[in-house]
Amino acid sequence: MSEPRQILVTSALPYANGSIHLGHMVEYVQTDMWVRFQKHRGNQCIYVCADDAHGSAIMLRAEKEGITPEQLIANVQLEHSGDFADFLVEFDNFHSTHAEENRELSSQIYLRLRDAGHIATRSITQYFDPEKQMFLADRFIKGTCPKCGTEDQYGDNCEKCGATYAPTDLKNPKSAISGATPVLKDSQHFFFKLPDFQAMLQTWTRSGTLQDAVANKIAEWLDAGLQQWDISRDAPYFGFEIPDEPGKYFYVWLDAPIGYMASFKNLCARRPDLDFDAFWGKDSTAELYHFIGKDIVNFHALFWPAMLEGSGYRKPTGINVHGYLTVNGQKMSKSRGTFIKARTYLDHLSPEYLRYYYAAKLGKGVDDLDLNLEDFVQKVNSDLVGKVVNIASRCAGFIHKGNAGVLVAGNAAPELTDAFLAATPSIAEAYEARDFARAMREIMGLADRANAWIADKAPWSLAKQEGKQDEVQAVCAVGINLFRQLIIFLKPVLPLLAADAEAFLNVAPLTWNDHATLLANHQLNAFKPLMTRIDPVKVQAMSDASKEDLTASQTDTGSAAPQGNGELAKDPLSAEIDFDAFAAVDLRVALILKAEAVEGADKLLRLTLDIGDEQRNVFSGIKSAYPNPAELEGRLTMMIANLKPRKMRFGISEGMVMAAGPGGEEIYLLSPDTGAKPGQRIK
Repeated sequence: MSEPRQILVTSALPYANGSIHLGHMVEYVQTDMWVRFQKHRGNQCIYVCADDAHGSAIMLRAEKEGITPEQLIANVQLEHSGDFADFLVEFDNFHSTHAEENRELSSQIYLRLRDAGHIATRSITQYFDPEKQMFLADRFIKGTCPKCGTEDQYGDNCEKCGATYAPTDLKNPKSAISGATPVLKDSQHFFFKLPDFQAMLQTWTRSGTLQDAVANKIAEWLDAGLQQWDISRDAPYFGFEIPDEPGKYFYVWLDAPIGYMASFKNLCARRPDLDFDAFWGKDSTAELYHFIGKDIVNFHALFWPAMLEGSGYRKPTGINVHGYLTVNGQKMSKSRGTFIKARTYLDHLSPEYLRYYYAAKLGKGVDDLDLNLEDFVQKVNSDLVGKVVNIASRCAGFIHKGNAGVLVAGNAAPELTDAFLAATPSIAEAYEARDFARAMREIMGLADRANAWIADKAPWSLAKQEGKQDEVQAVCAVGINLFRQLIIFLKPVLPLLAADAEAFLNVAPLTWNDHATLLANHQLNAFKPLMTRIDPVKVQAMSDASKEDLTASQTDTGSAAPQGNGELAKDPLSAEIDFDAFAAVDLRVALILKAEAVEGADKLLRLTLDIGDEQRNVFSGIKSAYPNPAELEGRLTMMIANLKPRKMRFGISEGMVMAAGPGGEEIYLLSPDTGAKPGQRIK
């Protein structure tokens, strides 16, 4: 047997300025499964991470909340740690970039780069907020797009026409922080001379450390020629001050990846068996892997290895890049209830359901992953409950009833158990390659074979026949042993199911190498249900809980009550709005696909509307005028499509249909001209 490997693994650092959502969890679940697999096989695998705790955004949020940045990041770290733990993500250390270890390492690496000639300085001109007395990053400047004239656009690109530009190109620029008109001001900045490492990066990025698609993307930047990287920011800034440069701070992306090293160093101080230099030294023989999203590839595959090379540290063995998460085929949406926070999910469903679904979807490439909620329910119920757990539940009762829970010796299906054994190297190879989807397909293929064999032997029928009790026990012993093999294969993905299965099997924690043996003459513990099916009602409740609750009070009229105070709230008919406010209304043609009365509501109809690119659910208080709702189906009407979704007692209303009339039976839905099509905007 080969010597255990020494492996250090990291995930990208979550920003300490918000909650963890299911998009984030793709990465941490993926990393955790790979780490658990390595530990399962007996390798030394250390998993460290930290909150990314620096930057202007954190400084400004803390100021807004009336607390210190240190208090803010401490509060967020507590929340993040709880979410990760409850999703069964098992870090060896979860630290913070705002830590002394990171300050020391960041200063050391910077000074080594400076002394080796890899730092340049020059004056740059940028916008300055005279009220806040701070330089403004692009995202803190708003103004009118110089290309299309759209107002309220950020300082680097226009959301309407897609144009990119310099902040100084904006018309009528304003500080997004104070509203003040910014002024141009010069400041000296510090730059990392990334072009010094062009040749090294061209070789390293093609050495197998990156997936092919990522290496090809990096090659585009390398072929275009690398630029110096601005690594400094001016005070006020929440971060580490640059050595020998008062009032100058490290840009957050300088010290963030160094946070990997700092978290490990913090762990080494508490673990005498770990040596920092053995993992990070120039001559380290340990393996180092980073798991990241594709949006931060340039920082990890260009800046980071160059920083390490220039400061005398080792470079990563590999960088695993994953794609984005979509839900039901679209970007996560608060109005649709698909922008789901980790805690909201955990309030309704088991973490292992999502861990398995992610595993079943995650290949070794950088493709985006779609969480289709309907498929999620079906796949978990079919695979985990209907296939894996089903084997144990089918067999356990016969063993307890017919043989006092003792698993008999012998192997009534040698070809099948040999097939499980023969599949092990391929499953291990898939795990190693981070091709979790392939591993899950192969495991479920084995589960299908086991279930088919048990169904063919039908112990429930044999148990009713005279003299067949020994055969029943032999069949069920094979079933339990095959179930045990499946649990061994699934343990990196489903640690809670594995622990419950180990308790039922009455065995010590299973390791990967246990797949080579079978249980014989072995006492089982009482069988308890190991996993229940997902109830679609809980998934819907999770989605509902994720939708923004935009009204404090509920009515059953479906009308839009004015929000806030002021004249409009007192007398909406007497209030005036300007043309820009009116022009912002998104008025669309809508096809009524379905219309139905709402149980428990006197005035409401529930309308399912087709607006071209999507369907909407809208409640409207027009029941008195349309007592037979079905007559509305197939009719075109007009709706306000950009009205904020409203949570009502009966569900979420995602817009408003347009109607006129004095009320009662005299309410008339407005209709567009003949020839209009669903989704057309009315101008």
